[in-house]
Amino acid sequence: MPLLAYKERHILSPQQLRKLTEHKYSCFSASLLDPLLQPWWNWLVAQTPLWLAPNLITIVGLILNIVTTLILICYSPNGIDPPPRWTCFLCALGLFVYQSLDSIDGKQARRTNTSSPLGELFDHGCDSISTIFVALSACISCQLGHYPNWLFFQCFCAIALFYCAHWQTYVSGTMRFGRIDVTEAQFSIIAIHLVSAALGPEVWLTKIGIGSIELWSGPAITTIVCGMLSLTYVFSVVVAGGVGKNGSTVAGTSVLSPSIPLTLVVLPALMIAQKSPDNIFTEHASVFILAFGMVAAKITNKLVIAHMTKAEMEYLDWSLLGPGLLFLNQYFNCIVPEIWLLWFTLAWSTQDLLRYCAQVCLEICHHLRIELFRIPYSPKVSNTISVGSQSNFGADKNGGTSHRKSKSKAH
Repeated sequence: MPLLAYKERHILSPQQLRKLTEHKYSCFSASLLDPLLQPWWNWLVAQTPLWLAPNLITIVGLILNIVTTLILICYSPNGIDPPPRWTCFLCALGLFVYQSLDSIDGKQARRTNTSSPLGELFDHGCDSISTIFVALSACISCQLGHYPNWLFFQCFCAIALFYCAHWQTYVSGTMRFGRIDVTEAQFSIIAIHLVSAALGPEVWLTKIGIGSIELWSGPAITTIVCGMLSLTYVFSVVVAGGVGKNGSTVAGTSVLSPSIPLTLVVLPALMIAQKSPDNIFTEHASVFILAFGMVAAKITNKLVIAHMTKAEMEYLDWSLLGPGLLFLNQYFNCIVPEIWLLWFTLAWSTQDLLRYCAQVCLEICHHLRIELFRIPYSPKVSNTISVGSQSNFGADKNGGTSHRKSKSKAH
């Protein structure tokens, strides 16, 4: 049975585990904000106890981010009802804490000499989940429930951009961050929440300028422009060919192959949202985004693993069961209430993602003989901690550098 699948077999083969051990992560970053934030991150990590495991820092930040977003969702599940101002402030605080902790876990790994490839995978896994909640919270804070098509676009744009960033990494072997990228996006969303907290979420519906243009159009247009620039770069890397044999990916597969899993998530989501006789997306926007977001997080994690282990990515996945049932249900004139299947999709995709991630982490921990959330020995303080480091396996992240440096957290 599918529920027992992870217990019956290993997810990672011995060859993949060997490739994982050999994996060296490289990254180029030209972020504008990262150099400015380094003094804050360096001070923060200096206050962190040496016994605190880097992965534990990451997961605590993620949990805070999720909890604060869920509080916001409880007050405005459809993105139409204005949530209390304090919930917007909580989201801003939760995202700031997550961003800060996400930036020091690598420094903590270097301090304690507990670096390993697991941290990179764990960090990307947390980021894939955080992306869903961050995007959804920003849309609710801007009251985009009044414009469901825009809400859909904004959330799935964030999900797709995160996936595409790892797509180009799978092709080129190097993750690249532009001048306006993850950190800048996170602080922009923090600013959105703070505006909603100070002036009320309704302020985003204020008409400005000529015609019926409303204030929320500013962040929306910014997303489109930045998204187009990012996608243009991603596709330029893909078209140029990969680092593998004959221009293939790091795994020797077609550079276009990662597009298939993403299409199997986004296209059904769009069709189900548009064709629903019960307006399931409009009426239950948060549940819909979370359900398909968890599916997207699963395939993103599989892409990251494929890159790190230099393996071919599987196209089909059990997480697609929920979207498939929703699609078939609409095809047969909704013989089952759509809301039932939507909640099933959320529950199924969430447990499937958590089980998958847990099993992968356990396999890697067993292979590397390390623990996920605990430093099993008295850590020795590293004498040299790079000022620009945000990587759990010791590579730096200095904005504007011209050579390859790691940004991700592998510890």
